[in-house]
Amino acid sequence: MAYTVLFLIGLVIGAGSVFAILIERQRRVNQQKKEQEAKEKTIRETIQALKAQREELTHREVTLKDRQGKLDAQVVSYSELQEENAILKRDLQNIDVNLRKLQIDRDAQRQNQEELDARAKELGGRYLKENIKWLGTSLSQNNYAACKKRLLDVIERCRGIGFAIPSEEEAGYLADLKAEYERVVRAAFEREEQARIRAQIREEQKREREIEQELKRLDRERAAIQAALDKALAEAKDIHSNEIEQLRARLAEAEAKAQRTKSQAEMTKSGHVYVISNIGSFGNDVFKIGMTRRLEPEIRVRELSDASVPFSFDVHMMISCDDAPSLENALHRAFHKLRLNKTNPRKEFFRTDIEAIRKVVEEHHGEVQYVANAEALEYNQSMAMSDEDSEFVEAVYNAAEEESEPVADDQ
Repeated sequence: MAYTVLFLIGLVIGAGSVFAILIERQRRVNQQKKEQEAKEKTIRETIQALKAQREELTHREVTLKDRQGKLDAQVVSYSELQEENAILKRDLQNIDVNLRKLQIDRDAQRQNQEELDARAKELGGRYLKENIKWLGTSLSQNNYAACKKRLLDVIERCRGIGFAIPSEEEAGYLADLKAEYERVVRAAFEREEQARIRAQIREEQKREREIEQELKRLDRERAAIQAALDKALAEAKDIHSNEIEQLRARLAEAEAKAQRTKSQAEMTKSGHVYVISNIGSFGNDVFKIGMTRRLEPEIRVRELSDASVPFSFDVHMMISCDDAPSLENALHRAFHKLRLNKTNPRKEFFRTDIEAIRKVVEEHHGEVQYVANAEALEYNQSMAMSDEDSEFVEAVYNAAEEESEPVADDQ
């Protein structure tokens, strides 16, 4: 029994020892397993690192091979360098020859260009001088704007062919043109003034003849009335009659008319200012404002309606005044900007309306009688005339001319 207990005790102790040994071994095995796993992990990481290094090396190898290929491609042999140098030397020689030829050509071209420039300058200067001379001879009081435009065109043409004209020189040419125009205008004004004086003298002579004829007519009329009055008085024997009174009134009227004619002859500025139009020749709202000192101003209007215009003038105003030149000048100044001919202020045609003229006349002269609408009889009849009537009128005129021609004497 005791042995059994001891055996059991020994068995238990032995089993515990064995169990302790087994646990220790299990611990060691686990520890070794963990160490083995750590080593395997380290080995795997090392293998991954080696793979990465191998890939890097492979990439570097490829890069080096590419660089080596490029370097090998850039390598030139000595013979190739010699051939290339020979080619370069030949090319440089050719380039040098070409450069020398180009230099020679450039020098020749520069010389030719200098000759051409000198020729162009000579021709430009001659062209400019000839045109300036021509402008100086053709300049008149009526073509300043056209001559100025021609001068500017000539200057631009000269510049276009390479003949330089500085702005200061251009300004000088324009100033010379203005000075020449002033001289031409003064000369023309003097000529026109002389012509005006001659025309005025002729006008005065006509006026004097008209006055003389009118005085003679009035003297004859007065003499006839006086003779008739003397005869009537002699026959009436101091008995007053109606006929005698009429003759005395007519005699007084004739004497008064003669006195007025003499007074008008003594007034140097008296005359008539007329406003006339010619629609057929100049269109609507165009008026000629002039002055005449003739006793019969209608004669002057008929003279203006001669063959130089296709139709006769219509009279809108005929103003008798003691100072006709002042009224005419006032009208000309008032409508100066409305002149048709702006290059020659001596022309007396103005584009305006009759009411504006009436206002200026009333400001300087007083109330005036006028005709607002022009009759323009010849023009209106000409516009309304049919071709048949026109041919008929022409035939009548031709027939009248043939009848009026003198017949030659038979030989």
